[in-house]
Amino acid sequence: MRFSRLEVLGWALLCALVAACSHHASSGASQPLDTGEHQQVINGVRLYYRVAGEAPRQQAPVLFLHGGPGYNSYSFARLMGARLEKGQRMVYLDQRGCGRSERPWDNTYSLEVLLRDLEALRQELDVERWVLMGHSTGATLALEYAARYPERVVGVVYVSGMSDAAFSFATWKQELERQHPGRIAVTDPAGTSSDYAQVMKALRGLDAQAFFNRLQFHDAVYLQQQEAVDLESGLRNTGELSRTLFATELTQYRFTQPERVTAPVLVIGGRYDSSIGLPSLKALAASLPRATFLEYEKSGHFPYLEEADRFEKDVKGFLASLR
Repeated sequence: MRFSRLEVLGWALLCALVAACSHHASSGASQPLDTGEHQQVINGVRLYYRVAGEAPRQQAPVLFLHGGPGYNSYSFARLMGARLEKGQRMVYLDQRGCGRSERPWDNTYSLEVLLRDLEALRQELDVERWVLMGHSTGATLALEYAARYPERVVGVVYVSGMSDAAFSFATWKQELERQHPGRIAVTDPAGTSSDYAQVMKALRGLDAQAFFNRLQFHDAVYLQQQEAVDLESGLRNTGELSRTLFATELTQYRFTQPERVTAPVLVIGGRYDSSIGLPSLKALAASLPRATFLEYEKSGHFPYLEEADRFEKDVKGFLASLR
């Protein structure tokens, strides 16, 4: 079959148009680090993360890791995120089984698998290095990641994290004795259980949630603000991640590789945080090669809520020093 020169020219033009449209569609497709909400199957589980803020592409993004265990990223993003997003690209992740991320069908939860999730997410985002910012058990996870993958970490913001479970549970026990004198002696007369087990036994028949709220909040006004944000989010802690980690790892947890963390670390702790214990945070900072410790004199477990202006200033200053 023979084609006229006009027909050949028409086919060539059509092919060019198809190629141009295909290229346009590809270039306009959402990329993993584009601002907005994302849901991707990562390490076998559909994870939710949101990217916000503007920064040069060569600038390392900041990954925020929530605590709980089993909480979500909405609260921090709502209370502090907008402040930090000015000049910084933030990534807010809901860990597996948390917030808007999928609950794994096989109930696979462990610190090890959470670390693998983070590394798989880094690869999905196609970033060489990033900054990790963690609160509570999210800070614990950030520190473990920094020790496992030091070449991938530019810096760490460690807020109210647990690095020595025995120390933190001793603080719980001390606070329980202060609030309910003699309670532990009644519920565990032999005194042979661990501090964690003694506290959990003593809390039976008491308002456990009220006790833990008092461990974390020095001023009830901030508890009310936190609860309002939680209600606004519509999200809840299913308890799956928390139950599994406390049943398997967290009750005996202690961070043992400070020398592996080569990146600068900003350690922030509230003076009235009885869920962690300020001396524990000071000891961690002293053990790390390049750490700075900041005590927040008016805060409990949530410095970014209780002293928001100072938190914003301190964290922005730290992030600027990493560039």
